[in-house]
Amino acid sequence: MALFPQLLLFFLSALPYQHLARGDTCRDCFIQSRAAYYPDSDTQGTESGACEYGTFGATLNGGDVSAASKLYRNGVGCGACYQVVFNTNDLGASGDTDFILSQHAFARMGQNADAGTSLLALGFIGIEYQSSAVTLEYNQEPGLKHYCHFRVSCSYTNRNIAFKIDQSSNYPYYFAFQIWYLQGNKDIIAVQLCETEKLTCKLLERSHGAVWAVASPPSGTLSVRMLLSGSDDGDESWVVPPNNIPQNWTSGVIYDSGIQV
Repeated sequence: MALFPQLLLFFLSALPYQHLARGDTCRDCFIQSRAAYYPDSDTQGTESGACEYGTFGATLNGGDVSAASKLYRNGVGCGACYQVVFNTNDLGASGDTDFILSQHAFARMGQNADAGTSLLALGFIGIEYQSSAVTLEYNQEPGLKHYCHFRVSCSYTNRNIAFKIDQSSNYPYYFAFQIWYLQGNKDIIAVQLCETEKLTCKLLERSHGAVWAVASPPSGTLSVRMLLSGSDDGDESWVVPPNNIPQNWTSGVIYDSGIQV
């Protein structure tokens, strides 16, 4: 089975499917889909995937992680959290498979260990999931679209946002990093890297997956500025963490931002 980009998940592991009414607001929006699981993932997720999280992505959230395709959104979806519910009325699920889970996560959608084993035996199951990345158009209301502008918030106890300097970085010529432990319900849509004394800033590019990069980065102590978007009101806001990245940064090192959002 091919592996798709990794996304991080939360689950309602003990809830059977219930029909959720779809009202005028998308706080009630659940998207019907199906889920499968990938082999050799009993206790954790895969270290492969286009987000390139490696071991971090495979073990975060106790191994309750997934690969996905259309939810990847050219890397914007990396690190997003979703609420997934097993649909007991749709065992022969059809259509696209939005989630390819670790076996651990797949089994946790059962109400107990035996139910989880039964789910694994099915291989594919129907699900509903909640997210902020989907625009829905209802057939009974032609032309009327309902937008799910919110997403399930990620929460990491006793963790600030962290900057993991990518191994491809080459001081001082090339700077690349990932942003870990992003709490809340917003996407990172832009990143600036600023030298703190002269306030010289460069706009980084999302080079691939969850990796942001820039050639010839500013010198000196560096401040990371993140543009967040995706809340209910659609507002965009810049977030500037209090902790900076030191002048002599090193590839492979993780720097604490000192902030949660």
